[in-house]
Amino acid sequence: MTKRKYQTRLGTSSPHDSAITHVSGQSEFIDDKPPIRGELHVALALSPYANAKIKKIDFKEALEQPGVVAVLTAKDLAANLWGPITKDQPLLAEDMVSYCGEPFAVVVAKSHREAYQARDLIKLEVNEKTPVLSIPESQKSGLFLGESCCIQNGDVEKQLKQSAHILEGTFSNKGQEHFYLEGQAAIVYPGEQGQLTVHSSSQHPTEVQHIVASAVGIAFNKVVSIVKRMGGGFGGKESQSSHIAALCALAATKTNSACRLILDKDDDMAMTGKRHPFLNDYKVGFSEDGKIEALKVNFFADGGAFVDLSPAILQRAMFHIDNAYYLPHSYIEGRICKTNTAPNTAFRGFGGPQGAAVIESILEDIAVVLKKDAYVIRRLNCYQGTDLTTPYGQAVENNVLPELFDRLGESSDYKRRRQAVKLHNLSDKFTLKGLSITACKFGISFTSKFLNQASAQVNIHTDGTLQVSTGATEMGQGVNTKIAGIVSEAFGLAMSSVILMPTSTEKNHNTSATAASSGSDLNGSAALKACNLLKARLAKLFIQKFETPTISAENEYDGEGEFPFAQVSFKDAVVSDGKNSMPFVELIQLAYMNRISLGEYAHFKTPKIWFDRETGKGRPFLYYTNGVACSEVSIDRFTGETKIIRTDILMDLGRRINEGIDYGQVSGAFVQSAGWVTTEDLYYSEKGALISHSPTTYKIPSIQDLPREFNIDFIENETNVLNVRKSKAVGEPPFLLGLSVWNAVKNALSYVKKDHTEVSLPLPATAEVILTKIDQLENS
Repeated sequence: MTKRKYQTRLGTSSPHDSAITHVSGQSEFIDDKPPIRGELHVALALSPYANAKIKKIDFKEALEQPGVVAVLTAKDLAANLWGPITKDQPLLAEDMVSYCGEPFAVVVAKSHREAYQARDLIKLEVNEKTPVLSIPESQKSGLFLGESCCIQNGDVEKQLKQSAHILEGTFSNKGQEHFYLEGQAAIVYPGEQGQLTVHSSSQHPTEVQHIVASAVGIAFNKVVSIVKRMGGGFGGKESQSSHIAALCALAATKTNSACRLILDKDDDMAMTGKRHPFLNDYKVGFSEDGKIEALKVNFFADGGAFVDLSPAILQRAMFHIDNAYYLPHSYIEGRICKTNTAPNTAFRGFGGPQGAAVIESILEDIAVVLKKDAYVIRRLNCYQGTDLTTPYGQAVENNVLPELFDRLGESSDYKRRRQAVKLHNLSDKFTLKGLSITACKFGISFTSKFLNQASAQVNIHTDGTLQVSTGATEMGQGVNTKIAGIVSEAFGLAMSSVILMPTSTEKNHNTSATAASSGSDLNGSAALKACNLLKARLAKLFIQKFETPTISAENEYDGEGEFPFAQVSFKDAVVSDGKNSMPFVELIQLAYMNRISLGEYAHFKTPKIWFDRETGKGRPFLYYTNGVACSEVSIDRFTGETKIIRTDILMDLGRRINEGIDYGQVSGAFVQSAGWVTTEDLYYSEKGALISHSPTTYKIPSIQDLPREFNIDFIENETNVLNVRKSKAVGEPPFLLGLSVWNAVKNALSYVKKDHTEVSLPLPATAEVILTKIDQLENS
């Protein structure tokens, strides 16, 4: 992978704060915590049935096994129903089992082996029913979760009648396993007066706190939820980690012992939800030159057995049907289908990739129909000029999409390579090549307004070092490193002077999940606000010490906006007004001796955002992160194997906080997306059991699946004044750029027939799918 040389930014491109401990094996994850005396192990009994009425749970034999302390069922819970939006999901199945892998009993034993051996002896007697396992089956049965929702602008039906060309079709995408390296895990320690301390691998410590308290019947203030780090999350630990923590807490409460619940990969994959599969019907009208004039889309998302986060995920898919392209007339409707599979959940992009995939596929087809280059069609349709309003009424501000398309078209040498692909496909009988440029315009903010808030506590010690606590959780993405960079830059200190503490609900309460790519935005803004309040206090003391003129209204400063003591600088561990100066540590010690507080708590809420669900209009996002990618693939005609020859990515991340972290996020998101669109396929039995539930049967990308040439670059853009340090979020947006690989495959297949026809292609385009499609095209 080629990269531009790092530029000096906030704290420079400092390495990830856990980089050394990760590679040396010293980083502590949940199961690395040493056991304490009397600690017990927990195993979950999982349903082998997808849809069944429970007649009896017989655990007598399991309870008699050596080392078994307890077997617990739904009757032992204070409250059984939970859910991040709607409380409809049982922690333990009681009357019905609704998917294969649903837990119905908890085994507590003195060892891990004893717990797992005993759980296999539990007998589940049921009346089995026919499961609903697909979106079409759900549609036919009329099984849905919630009501349909709609976004529309213009007059779609009228414009479709007037358009020169019409395309209709169905687009489908399958799910995706999160495949975090550290599985779902929790350890719960009972304390005095019924209190619990919960250590879990979770993106949402506050939700863990609340679900645990509800499950065992205690108040929120009796639960402390702590997250030091996760070994990956990708959205899979946003809501579903609460389920694991609650069952572990049940065991700890009933036995009054520390309990450890660590899911192995097989159980984890069988029990937890995935990225949502979608089945979408569309109709698009476009002009002779390829300009989209009207688009009608009906989204159907597979929510699984329970609601989880599906309504918000469907909404974001609908918000991103336009992706980077202007739709003057559109009608977008969505519905969540109920199936007997594990409740699907958040996954990097949160519905955005599923929405963007539809429009990118449509644009590829328009190009084939009109016998034009798809890059030309995309460049024509991207937001530009006065065409800057989304279907939901938000303006695309500080638009750089045309610049991104133009610059990448040049830097990737697209025109020459397009001709080379055409010539190759005319002459080569063994391989096909494809080339595609796709884009992303990803909205940044939680679409539920109340979640867009965060808090931070910044404490300065008398040796000049700082400890910072926020609601952000570190899952490998580098949020702690970014926040440390913001704080160190604010005080003009070295990064080594700042440490981010484990996230804990006793220090930062009522936190939002670290999700929606907003972890650094929200928590970094709160930390900066706390820093500014401390700096104002320290600057005032500095001014008083040297008796230099001050300004009025300093007591009214709230930590946001223009700093009121601009004449005082904090740089290179020195505080100065241009005439007088002193080391930062000496000013801190002076403040302590004068009984001035050296700690500050700050709360931040995202401004300007709103959305009216009734009208389907508003400003749900603070801003957009934009990017484009060009990918070239080679396909073996006889095996269907796809190789990514080259990928070029150009992104707008504003004023980057940590360029090294950003490179890692862009490359990681792209590769994870490339896996979703090409190799990662979930296989289920006719009974609804997940068959591909381990690394041996589920293929995530390996080193051989990376682009042979991988170029990543950024544009300079400091116009995003609404966000902390004019930066832009990076966690999820690059994931959408993996669609360039899928569209390159689609482009390659369009060359199978000499007349260069459009290709209906499902996602993922696995080797089996591609080989079948080549055979169909050659024999049609």
